Amino acid sequence: MLPLPLLLTLALPVRAEPPHVFGVRPALAPLYTPISSKTPPTWKCLDGSLEIPFSAVNDDYCDCPDGSDEPGTSACPNTTFYCRNEGHLGAVIPSSRVRDGLCELECCDGSDEPEGLCLNKCEETGREYREQVEAERKLRKTGSKIRSTYIAHAQKEKKRLEKELVSIEAEIAERQAEVDKLKAHKEKTESISAATMELKKQSPLYFSLITHSKALKSFQRVHKKLKERERLLGDILTGLRDGYNPNYQDMAVLEAVRGWEAAEGLPPKGSEDDDVVVNSPAEEEELEEGAWTEGQLEWQLNDLINQDYLDLLLQHETYLESLEKPSLLHDLSSYIPDSIRPQYESVRDTLISTLQSVGLIKGGSNEVTEEANRARIAFEDAEKRLRESSENKEDTEQELGRLFSAEGFGKSGEWKKLQDVCLEKDTGEYIYEVCLFGSAKQKAKTGSHSNLGDFSHWNTQFSTDDPQYYSKQYYTGGTRCWNGPERSLTLHLSCGTENVLHSVSEPEKCEYHIVGQTPALCLPLEIEENPKVEL
Repeated sequence: MLPLPLLLTLALPVRAEPPHVFGVRPALAPLYTPISSKTPPTWKCLDGSLEIPFSAVNDDYCDCPDGSDEPGTSACPNTTFYCRNEGHLGAVIPSSRVRDGLCELECCDGSDEPEGLCLNKCEETGREYREQVEAERKLRKTGSKIRSTYIAHAQKEKKRLEKELVSIEAEIAERQAEVDKLKAHKEKTESISAATMELKKQSPLYFSLITHSKALKSFQRVHKKLKERERLLGDILTGLRDGYNPNYQDMAVLEAVRGWEAAEGLPPKGSEDDDVVVNSPAEEEELEEGAWTEGQLEWQLNDLINQDYLDLLLQHETYLESLEKPSLLHDLSSYIPDSIRPQYESVRDTLISTLQSVGLIKGGSNEVTEEANRARIAFEDAEKRLRESSENKEDTEQELGRLFSAEGFGKSGEWKKLQDVCLEKDTGEYIYEVCLFGSAKQKAKTGSHSNLGDFSHWNTQFSTDDPQYYSKQYYTGGTRCWNGPERSLTLHLSCGTENVLHSVSEPEKCEYHIVGQTPALCLPLEIEENPKVEL
């Protein structure tokens, strides 16, 4: 008795399609033509290895080594079958799936099975496909218009940065000239006051100031280490509290969490007020008058440490000398026009130095030293302004270079508009925030948050010429998970008319994936993807 599939094959009528082109792609159909000069007609395998009777094509027996004589059957291994799918798009499936009794989705016309076994759904499938394509075209058309405004914004940014660069270069030239002038003046005054300055450094007051400075630096170093250690311990305990189960923990972990909740003013984990933040029970320490707060230690200690103690010493001496009768030469400086004051002060300083050296006047050494100090400060301030301008120029050049960089904001600059634009997705338990080209965060409703990483790179699995290169953004180096890796995030993007996040998932521990849309990926309709070559 014959098997059921074979009985079905014999019982159903054969398709009214030329048997020699059945299962053949349209592009290859001309190759399935018999050699008419011979009787009976013959045909050559596509690899040229054999010449067989033309009647042997699609006879369900594999004759050719390359399997090209059986495009419409499953007789030859590792070959393909072409479904014409009239009314829809043609498709290619492995020949092993032909006549296997299963209706393949790719062959909506049912041509992979005996006629009548599978319904021809190509008209319905084609209509749905065309509706989908039309909807995507409309979305892409609208999105590409928004994208064009992003590109226009990048062009405006380019002009602004170029104009700013010209202004900065002119500013640098001006400040360089100022630095050169003040440097010469500083060197001249320093040569006069060097010996006097060395004498002043022997002051007990100066030694005391330097000792205090070193002590403050040591205190600051220890303070920073303790603050960093406190922060790390806080992160560890917060992660422990977020992840532990109060019903199934050992007492050591439970006591650590309860202690942290008490210190931070948090309700017990698992209670009804779990998400409520209460005021910390810790009372504020009452400070003595003039004592520094923790905030002052954090933000103002640097200013105190970095003070110029030599300048303080000179200011103190200037104050003491101001109690005495002022010198006539110095009084005149307030009446001299600004245009000739530098020349006057140079002559004055030289005269005073000469009179002091021959003993005709006493004291006054502080005036010379003070003038040298003023010259030094003026020079350093000018150098600082020049350095700031140079750094500003470097930053502007980098920003200009990144503007139309494929690895930066895209070759057309279409992503510049979205720099630091922050998008959020509320999942109920957490709010996920992604600031494009910046950082990503997981924010709890209690107010705490975890850093999911900073922007690292695009989808480097593709070349920068492929639109898929911009379909993913990778954020790395986030807060380390409890007993796990550093948090990271992959942002999957596609064409859309809005910048929006749709869904969040965590397929692996502390590796987050967010799906979103943006007009920046909506290419104009006239730009089509390169057609894929079927092998």
